[in-house]
Amino acid sequence: MAEGGSLAARWRDYVDRAARQSPARLAVGLFLLVILAVTALLSTPWATAHGQRAPLLTALFTATSATTVTGLVVVPTGAYWSGWGLVVILVAIKIGGLGVMTMASLLGLAVSRHLGLTQRLLVSSETHFTRLGEVGSLIRIVIVTSTALEAAIALVLFPRFRIEGQSWAESAWHSVFYAVSAFNNAGFVPTAEGLAPYVSDWWVLLPLIVGVFIGSLGFPVILDVMHRLRRPRSWTLHSKLTIVTSLVLVVAGSVLVAGFEWTNPGTFRPLSADGTVLASLFAGVMPRSGGFSTVDVAQMHESTWLLTNALMFAGGGSASTAGGIKVTTLAVMMLAIVAEARGDRDVEAFGRRIPRSTMQVAIAVVFVSATIILVATLLLLAMTNLHLDVVLFEAISAFATCGLTTGITPTLPDPAKLVLIGLMIVGRVGTMTLAAALALRDRRRVVRFPEERPIIG
Repeated sequence: MAEGGSLAARWRDYVDRAARQSPARLAVGLFLLVILAVTALLSTPWATAHGQRAPLLTALFTATSATTVTGLVVVPTGAYWSGWGLVVILVAIKIGGLGVMTMASLLGLAVSRHLGLTQRLLVSSETHFTRLGEVGSLIRIVIVTSTALEAAIALVLFPRFRIEGQSWAESAWHSVFYAVSAFNNAGFVPTAEGLAPYVSDWWVLLPLIVGVFIGSLGFPVILDVMHRLRRPRSWTLHSKLTIVTSLVLVVAGSVLVAGFEWTNPGTFRPLSADGTVLASLFAGVMPRSGGFSTVDVAQMHESTWLLTNALMFAGGGSASTAGGIKVTTLAVMMLAIVAEARGDRDVEAFGRRIPRSTMQVAIAVVFVSATIILVATLLLLAMTNLHLDVVLFEAISAFATCGLTTGITPTLPDPAKLVLIGLMIVGRVGTMTLAAALALRDRRRVVRFPEERPIIG
């Protein structure tokens, strides 16, 4: 017991020291450790359906995609991996959805029975929750809430799979897998045929739509709405911006996808009017980082690809299971443009003024994200003979941890797959967090130069 206690104390001391020196580096380091652990588990012979070890790059790509809740794959998930392999993938999705920093604090809580100030700061940074005294209870609320929502989705799906003729065990497994994958915006499917057989099935697709949408809002929004359900006017500005912007993107995306694909014989044309409405809604929600698809994305028009690129780049809410630049970033940018067009000095929304520092962060996030995608796309083009449209689509999908694909990922050369792995990691960890993790020091200016305005535009 003494030795175990000593090891626990050393671990806590190491985490505290690393967190004080660079919390962002600790976050990235723990995240990479989880990916390596999942890679090792998927590299075992019993993780594959054929009983042989998966190639290292295949295991690494799948582990990264699962932990970053992306959904891009180089092998068919349901056919290639065994039941044990699928369980490993599901656990990785759950860990990635909750956030590595939250899970690290849970381990600290299990060892020490309490959270120290450093651990509270770490979880606060991960969840954007600022009242440190309540972080311990917040962790429990996050786990209970997410698990309850996943269980609700699974309970809705279970009878539908039973009606299909699946066994009790198979129906339960598929229901749980789809529920966890949907709420965590992972996009992984446990069957070889995926969701294509359910393209017009409201019973299956609507719960997945709801799960993806709620999961993409983020825990701060979910908890805020739960606590003030009957008082929407008292919701935080973050919650209001996230919900309103998300609804606008879903409605606009669904309508535009329907308009672009309504007569496309490879996607929506064979469907009934009811099926087309469902498929359009599904296609409008999934680019938020859900990654599921009921039609062949490769058969969609290029205009739909471009629209999907924009929706994937926007992503979901902050501190959520979704990727992208986040909808609040997009909202702040649009509000700043409107304020500038009106000649207003302040950027305002819902009776609140948005600080200039927030706008600067939004600009930095958009610029850094676009630059990363640009560089990755150039690398992929140099490594392959593919056209720009499919390469750009895959790069944005990886960075936004979405998982939608035109089908080129399995055919990419190994160096190109490594580029996608890097994009998924950067997209999940966050551009600003990664930049802070790689920074050697925090530079503070004591002397400030005189102000002068350059000409813009």
